[in-house]
Amino acid sequence: MMRMVPATLQNGLTVLGIEVKLPKTTLLAWTTDKGYIMCGALDVGLLNERLQNRGIIAGRAVGVRTLEELLVAPLESVTTTAEAMGIHAGMKGTDALTLMA
Repeated sequence: MMRMVPATLQNGLTVLGIEVKLPKTTLLAWTTDKGYIMCGALDVGLLNERLQNRGIIAGRAVGVRTLEELLVAPLESVTTTAEAMGIHAGMKGTDALTLMA
């Protein structure tokens, strides 16, 4: 089952939440036109190493179980392209998404 929901952040930015229920796990992501944050399933190392030429702007939060938790959770890791934009580990999901706008 898949669910997509819009949310408006404090700065007026609208982001899209995506929840995909899979056997024994749920994938969670919030996306903007430029980048995204995702649950622990995101492989930041792969994006930084093998897909570096794509310049993907992304962050990963671990231990989240809902889209709402993903918005307020601190990011555990981010891509090098995200770091170049001022997004960093420890930043809340909503703050990272704001910088991705």
